[in-house]
Amino acid sequence: MKKTTKPPATVDEYINAAPEVAQSYLKQMRKLIKASAPKADESVSYGMAAYKYLGKPLVYFAGYEQHIGFYATPTGHEAFKKDLSVYNTGKGSVQFPLNEKLPVKLIERIVKFRLKENEVNAVVKKK
Repeated sequence: MKKTTKPPATVDEYINAAPEVAQSYLKQMRKLIKASAPKADESVSYGMAAYKYLGKPLVYFAGYEQHIGFYATPTGHEAFKKDLSVYNTGKGSVQFPLNEKLPVKLIERIVKFRLKENEVNAVVKKK
């Protein structure tokens, strides 16, 4: 992240403060998430672009010099473990390198999986 006087308050501010090399990827990631989850609430949380659906975390993303970090909680990553195995991953994170195209269809599938998961959890919580 570029040095700023205050942390970004919006996703636009976050993207503009990110390393320049990552900004077009971040814009693409944002567009993918918003298209896949149009009712999700967008914010900045934990210093990253964040999306919530039905009041619960959906996905996050962050820009770095070498990669885009994508965080779909451990369940989102576990469900797509095989697909994500070609990337550097952690318990609830994956790194998409900036020298490759974003895996658009995979990201869409993960976001939609997380949407369904949040919907199911919301129904269960109501009962």
